[in-house]
This record gives sequence, structure tokens and C-alpha cells, in this order.
Amino acid sequence: MATLRVAAKPELARMKVAQISKPGADFEIVEREIPDPAEGQVRIKVQACGVCHSDVFTKEGSWPGIQYPRIPGHEVVGIIDAVGASVSEWKQGQRAGVGWHGGHDGTCRACQRGDFRNCRNLKVPGISYDGGYQQYMVAPVDAVVAIPDTLSDSEAAPLLCAGVTTFDALRHSGAFPGDLVGVSGIGGVGHLGIQFANKFGYKVAAIGRGAENAALAKKLGASVYIDTQSTNAAEALQKLGGAQAILATAPSSKAMSELIDGLATNGKLIVIGVASDPIEVTPLQLIVGTRSIQGTAAGTPAGEEDTVNFAALSGVRPMIETYPLEKAGEAYARMMSGKAQFRVVLTI
Repeated sequence: MATLRVAAKPELARMKVAQISKPGADFEIVEREIPDPAEGQVRIKVQACGVCHSDVFTKEGSWPGIQYPRIPGHEVVGIIDAVGASVSEWKQGQRAGVGWHGGHDGTCRACQRGDFRNCRNLKVPGISYDGGYQQYMVAPVDAVVAIPDTLSDSEAAPLLCAGVTTFDALRHSGAFPGDLVGVSGIGGVGHLGIQFANKFGYKVAAIGRGAENAALAKKLGASVYIDTQSTNAAEALQKLGGAQAILATAPSSKAMSELIDGLATNGKLIVIGVASDPIEVTPLQLIVGTRSIQGTAAGTPAGEEDTVNFAALSGVRPMIETYPLEKAGEAYARMMSGKAQFRVVLTI
């Protein structure tokens, strides 16, 4: 019979966590018992955890069925220090991470077809179970990915959500090296999208508001910067031959709508930024040129592992601001302000 393999727990077997006690409440720094991994789980000694805008689901209670108190966090990197029964693929001391995809049932129709991203019973760390705003967390093995040694903890963490979302969207966009690809928004997601698009060999058009973003866009790997305050972005893209893909990371449906006419024949607008108002498009805009609009969500652990490995090899790195766990509330507020440059990470 398989047995639980557990490293010695720290003194008193207690840990600090940053939790939300109820929807809309402020972060509380409290102590809890360090959990033991159940069968099919590992325990991770957390080193870093990204603070993502999707943590608002936990902070504000806007995800159906979420239970409190709950610890947010789905961009988790650390060291495995205990493994549960029946776990053979992970060992104590390995670097590991957990992203948005926190487990799937393996039995629903989507899972039977290998489409784990769209599992009907998808689990999300920080929502379905406690996430990475804590010193130790447990996670199912089907959510865990290996982290390359050449990435620091703080660099790797944002790649497990923001990173994989842009990486997967671009590699499945249908664009080929040399094609023009637009990235709309130069923020926490967009600054990674520009880097990945450059390393994939695309001609990258970064699209943002204000001339002050031009130098950073070029530094990140953009060939062209389009300032929407002074230029019609769709016309500018067409002058360059039309974009085979546009990665829409800015959470503005109006901005997305204005980019559709910038697509090339068979071009695709890939929607990542979350906005509540409709994208406006006429049927003729899509029919002429056989254009399309597609949404995409964060990737699976397989995609996350591809992302961190590619980043390690290619030099793609997030721009980050770090805060200690005890300042989780301040870190979250900084992220929500939109003023962070560009990803906020808790160091634990």
C-alpha cells in the first residue's frame, strides 16, 4: 500500500495565510494549521504567488458557489515538501507550480475529448480550494507543473496564468513566422504577449494609448507601435498589410471593435481582456475576408509547462513588483489600481 511521504513540519505546524473571510472583506493575515496532502495531492512550500486580476472573483465573491473563508492565488511557485498516497511522479524537493487550471474531473465530455481547459467541473486554486496566498498549500497532482531552474520564483509565477494565456493564444492563432500580429494593450498581460509574439518570429504591432508607451513597446520586441490616441489603429494595420492575428488584452470592448477592420484575410481577433459590454461587429466585417473573433482562457498544466520552458529558453520575462505576504491587501490594491509595472507578486 502507498504511504504518505511528508517532510518534517515546522515548529508548531502553523503557517501564515492571507484570507478573505467573506465577500468584499479586507484581507486578514491569520495563522492556520499546515495541511497534509490527501491521496493524489502534493503539498507545496510556497515561494511566490502572483496577484492576478482574476483574484477579484475570490475577493468580491463573484464566482458561483465559492465558500469562505478562502485564500486566493492561482499563480503559485514553490517547492514540493510532501506527497500524498499514490503519488509517484513528484518527489520532495522538486520545484513546482500551480496555475489557473487547478484540476479536472477526467470524466465529463470535454475531458473525454482531451479538452481539459473546458472541463465542466474545472477546479481553480483560490476559488475551488485554497490558493497560494499562504506559506503552504495542497493541490491535486493533475494541476502541478515543473518549473525550470533558470526562472526565479517571482518570474515564473505570472507565467502560470497571464503567460500561458498569451502563449497558447499566439501559438494556436494560425499566424506563421513573418506574419503581422497585433497586441492590443501594454499591461500585465500585453507586455508578455508582445515578448512571446516577437520570440515566435512575428512582425509585432503593439497597440496602446499614448505616445509614452512607444519606447517600452519597442524594448519588449514590437516592430511597430500604434498610438490609438493619434492614429486609426485598423487603418494603420491595413497599411502594414493587415494583421493575421490581433491579441486583444486591453479590457475594452470598444477598442476591440475598432480593431476588427485591421485584420487580414482569414485574420483572427483573439479576445483575452474581460469587459462587460458587447463587442460591436457587423456580419459583413466577418464575411468579407473570412475573419473571425475567438475567446480564449488560461491554459492547461501542459500549456503552462510549455510556457515556462519556452520563457526559460527564449528570455521572456514578466516585469514585476513584489510585496511580502503580510502586505497582501496592499499588493491587491496596487494590482487593481492599474498602475503596477506590470505584474504584482507576493514573495513568501
